[in-house]
Amino acid sequence: MKKRIIPIFVPHRGCPHDCIFCNQKKITGVSTEVTSEDVRNIIEEYLPTIDNDASVEVAFFGGSFTAIDEDIQNDLLEVAKEYVEKGLIQDIRMSTRPDCISEDILNRLKKYKVSIIELGVQSMDKNVLIDSVRGHDTEEVIKSAKLIKESGIKLGLQMMVGLPSDTEKKCIATARKFIELKPDCVRIYPTLVVKDTGLEVLLNKGEYKPFTLEQSIQIVKKLLALFYVNNINVIRVGLQATEDIQVGKAVVDGPHHPAFRELAESEMIKDYLIYIAKKYNIEKYITVKTNKKNVSKIIGNKKSNSTYMKNKLKINLKTKEEDIDINDLEIVLDDNKSIKINMNDIYSSLYNIYNL
Repeated sequence: MKKRIIPIFVPHRGCPHDCIFCNQKKITGVSTEVTSEDVRNIIEEYLPTIDNDASVEVAFFGGSFTAIDEDIQNDLLEVAKEYVEKGLIQDIRMSTRPDCISEDILNRLKKYKVSIIELGVQSMDKNVLIDSVRGHDTEEVIKSAKLIKESGIKLGLQMMVGLPSDTEKKCIATARKFIELKPDCVRIYPTLVVKDTGLEVLLNKGEYKPFTLEQSIQIVKKLLALFYVNNINVIRVGLQATEDIQVGKAVVDGPHHPAFRELAESEMIKDYLIYIAKKYNIEKYITVKTNKKNVSKIIGNKKSNSTYMKNKLKINLKTKEEDIDINDLEIVLDDNKSIKINMNDIYSSLYNIYNL
């Protein structure tokens, strides 16, 4: 069943901390208060555009929903609950901080039919959390995640790559700790330097250097392999592109790309094809038979994978569109040997290739 999301951005006036990377007005494009009437109008505007067979979710974004005034929370949720009870929407999602969850809060949210809570964890490394002025520690993450799971509400976890004092090793350690918490979904955000944030101040002082796009891709591909092998649903990689979320506008610096996930997954496919080429001593050709939706990912952004294989390995990489499942590939080597493989098998191989 198709999933359709009705996004509602709630400014984080209740957030008890001013994280070094955060400027919600720039990130969401929303600065005014959201009322229950706004929620109703947004839902009514979206519903006619959604197919009848879709699963519909109202998502309260903003990062600290349970930190805003409780009466305001209840007013907004009451409207969403009404549509759940009418059968017009199926899920209510929200994002909040790990230190803004308790049993009492969860009991109240359940009364309003909240079904998914995402925690903005960002890192499970003590020093990264301190240097990013997060205001919570890893123990609060573990406690809140456990409470959410025990309440019967689905758990989402969000992490950032490239915060102050972050490293590839710390990112991988965070992913491993996420997996231990058994989330229903995960989001991965490369850290961007947004205007009017503490991170911009550090950047201008020369005290912070963001990861490059290439650095971030090399880390995120390993995080994806970890999550995929452990059957964790990664629902987003990279900030959703908006008018403001572009380098030169709200974004001052950092590894922004509108198709970040495809870049990372394309790199993963390239790594697997290199492994296959060396394993079977391929000399001339690799042809990948695939669903047409995978073609650009296999060839690479601006044909980068094809160019790499040609220049570095003297191998011509080609694709052939086939009417097959999007998760299946057939790899033909030097026009004779053929390997039929599923993407899950590729992820398992990459898990070992990356020494995870």
